Amino acid sequence: MQNVEYVFEDVVRIYDTDAQGIAHYAAYYRFFTNTIEKFIQEKIGIPYPIVNEELWFVIAESHAVYHKPVKLGDKLTILLSPKILSNKTVRFDFKILRDGELTTEGYVIQVAINPKIWKSVEMPKEIISKLTL
Repeated sequence: MQNVEYVFEDVVRIYDTDAQGIAHYAAYYRFFTNTIEKFIQEKIGIPYPIVNEELWFVIAESHAVYHKPVKLGDKLTILLSPKILSNKTVRFDFKILRDGELTTEGYVIQVAINPKIWKSVEMPKEIISKLTL
């Protein structure tokens, strides 16, 4: 099991589901993104993904494995564990649980960029230090 740094609760909503009431694959990325957003706001205290005019976080890679479906109305617990891969890149690992049972796991790798030149940049040291606590 991964080291859990942050726990977020969410609910499968109607717009997350297909005609059968089962969450479609794109919904899981909403769960991932909402969890990152709350983690960044609460633990680091900065806006996300647009930090300022010279620092954005963009997704460079994502992956999800669906072990069991989640359905309309299911209450989910999303476990997030950040890992610094470099001074420009962070990986957020996820596990999604329903009633304590693993339904989904995955990750999102994000790169810090300067949107004015659309090139990767180093994350400020204060962000890295808060991500690694």
